[in-house]
Amino acid sequence: MTSHKAIVSGISGRYAIAFFELMLENKALKAAEADLASLKGMLIESADLRTLVSSPLISRDEQSGGIIKVAEAAKLNALTVKFLGVLAANRRLSALNSIITAFEKLLSHHKGEVSADVVSAHALTKTQLTSLQKQLKAATGQNVAINASVDEALLGGLTVKVGSRLIDSSIKTKLDNLASSMKGVQ
Repeated sequence: MTSHKAIVSGISGRYAIAFFELMLENKALKAAEADLASLKGMLIESADLRTLVSSPLISRDEQSGGIIKVAEAAKLNALTVKFLGVLAANRRLSALNSIITAFEKLLSHHKGEVSADVVSAHALTKTQLTSLQKQLKAATGQNVAINASVDEALLGGLTVKVGSRLIDSSIKTKLDNLASSMKGVQ
């Protein structure tokens, strides 16, 4: 079995490993997965929460009290609430996003999945995501967990990164390539 340290690294990786092992030991990985997905969504939607976790002007006690209240209001697992308290006490809440990403990598590895980062010009529908997931499974021979995001600068198409492989079918890249190839033509 691959060491967790081979999958994630750095401060975020160490915290993610500690949380993953704690939740695995307590048979609460599903709860942790749901809790972190919920936190990830809250961080995207709430500027106040992003400020709470990232501002160095907010004291350790205020951060701790604030994140605990948010976690309890969101009805997160008691172990997740305690973990967030530890992050606040150690002034590591600013790393929450990268800890969540590292945890997702650990969880995917634990489930025997590979992770695919998919960036599209417009949000993909559930049907499109399911179809893409099937195609990626056929290509990789493994279950694929898709991390989808939107970048309107792509204009159309999408980019897919699985491990070190990048497939870029975005219109922006095609236009950039066309512009590069036409520079010498007069």
